[in-house]
Amino acid sequence: MDANNNKIEELLPGARNAVSVCLNVQPGQRVYILADRRGQNIGLALQQAALEAQAVPRLLIIEDYAPRPTKEYPEELLTPLKDADVCLYCAYPQKDELPARMQFVSAVDANHVKYAHMVGITEQIMCQGMRADYRKVDAISRRILDRAQTCKTVRVKSRAGTDVVATFYPEYFWRKTSGIIEEVWSNLPGGEVFTCPASVDGTFVVDGTVGDYFSEKYGVLDKTPMTLEIEGGYLKKATCENKELEKEFWEYCHKLPHSDRIGEFAIGTNLAVFEFIGNLLQDEKMPGVHIAFGDPYGSQTGADWSCKTHVDVITRSCDIWIDDEQIMQHGIFISESLGIDYTYLYEDQSLLQVYAADPDWKK
Repeated sequence: MDANNNKIEELLPGARNAVSVCLNVQPGQRVYILADRRGQNIGLALQQAALEAQAVPRLLIIEDYAPRPTKEYPEELLTPLKDADVCLYCAYPQKDELPARMQFVSAVDANHVKYAHMVGITEQIMCQGMRADYRKVDAISRRILDRAQTCKTVRVKSRAGTDVVATFYPEYFWRKTSGIIEEVWSNLPGGEVFTCPASVDGTFVVDGTVGDYFSEKYGVLDKTPMTLEIEGGYLKKATCENKELEKEFWEYCHKLPHSDRIGEFAIGTNLAVFEFIGNLLQDEKMPGVHIAFGDPYGSQTGADWSCKTHVDVITRSCDIWIDDEQIMQHGIFISESLGIDYTYLYEDQSLLQVYAADPDWKK
């Protein structure tokens, strides 16, 4: 029991960040936490953080009500949303569970609940990405959003071979999910600006992480990158030395109408995420670019189509141009373009534990 209590203590800084900073939970608010058995300690830490905020938390474990993997949640897991002011979902994805997660998010939207979507959250992420200073991440995200929401094109290149141009519909919305959750639901850890593009064309080399259940199965693709040929916003070809991944990814992107269509184009903005860990939830927040095939999050982007699949892919260490202005080089935001002061990272108390593990961090 003492070991478990110590573990929860380690998770509490990230949990407090989620509850008090990201969701701004107020005294007396009803907080519904849905976790799985794997993330039970995280759920307990979030529950403790909610109690410290003088809120009224309720923690449920998915496996107590439904088998895993589950394609549909029972009413016992949906009903608490009717009385909740705030909800946090912290469970690890399993194959073919996306329809159930989409069902849950639809119920969140229907009940107008402020919501943190923490799919794939781990104790490692709670002690890394969830300890970021989200007020600073939000400030950076706003600067990117200001430039992106009126742009016509974004070009992305990398030394690994990524070379794509994205174009955009002026009537679709760019959104920031910076970790500060205001009117709409957001992933945590936060740190990205995204939209549904009109088109993406070119070569996209996935040498980062693949989303959904692929993250856990295949990890970081730095040794076996996957090359995607994209035309008119649709996947035309996928090649990889790992033929199992190549086949499985291609089949995933051809399950349903629009499964092969790019529904998301995003720029990561979380400066506290500086290495890939093989978990999309955190990896996609690293400064850089990721795209996703499938559902375009129409309720947020304004896209007029939908799909019951959604899989993200990340390219690393890229250069980015918004219209003609270069904002990133070698995976690092150009401070002169965006007014970013990187020195704060070395003074940020939330990151001292992470940087202290690196013997060169003070140099």
